[in-house]
Amino acid sequence: MLEPLQQPFMQRALLELALVGVAGGALGCWVVQYGFSYAAESLAHSIFPGLVLAAIAGVPLLLGATPAVLLAALAIAACARIAGVSREAAVAAVVTTAFGVGVLLALSPSSPPGIESLLFGDVFGATDADLLAAAGLLLVAGPALYLLHGRFLAVGFDASAARGLGVSPAATEAALLALLALGTVVAVQGLGNLLVVAVFVAPAASARQLSDRMVPMMAIAAAIAVTGAAAGLYLSYYAGTAGGASVALALVAAYPLSLLAGRLRTAVRVTAAREATIG
Repeated sequence: MLEPLQQPFMQRALLELALVGVAGGALGCWVVQYGFSYAAESLAHSIFPGLVLAAIAGVPLLLGATPAVLLAALAIAACARIAGVSREAAVAAVVTTAFGVGVLLALSPSSPPGIESLLFGDVFGATDADLLAAAGLLLVAGPALYLLHGRFLAVGFDASAARGLGVSPAATEAALLALLALGTVVAVQGLGNLLVVAVFVAPAASARQLSDRMVPMMAIAAAIAVTGAAAGLYLSYYAGTAGGASVALALVAAYPLSLLAGRLRTAVRVTAAREATIG
């Protein structure tokens, strides 16, 4: 069981995914609470052209992903201001266009070999820069989630009441999306453009079945993310499957298990309530 962890590439992969998983799991609880799961997927797809350009230029992926996500956000805001165009339609139009441009760039003759790793990740190729970026994400997301916890709670559970408390729903949602964009830019290097959404949605969706309180839910989601990452890496090591896809599969597989556990938890609570009433 310990053999895979004796390999340096496995150690680095697990460390990167653990750092990203803790931050992504905790942040993902707010993503799910706010109904931003589609936004998470949209952000991942919108940075694909930037990733391809960075690969072609031979520069770190962060240098391509960061301006790409900012450009996508500006394009969505501009399209949403057009009369008769809803925000959902603006997101769909921008994301589809951006991903299509990325595919065209990936198919160009100047595209380097191994470009498919941008789609499915290269978790076993984690570099020192990747590990530093993952650690930086945790160092930024952790304090930010702590400082914004009250505002996220107020807006997430009653936006109209939050205004009365002096909390701006628009500014709060923008802060959450900014953290999500940062997390996506960092996590995409390990899990790839198509699979990165798994770390922000799957653990949080599973944790939501196991807890009704936000702080315990965030802790459970982080634990599920790290456990799923380890399980996915073990699956990849022994079965010879793709690393990023194996991790995403393990994270998603936790959801049906959480549904069963959640139903059992509800049944136990209902039984306890009935016994208390009878007693």
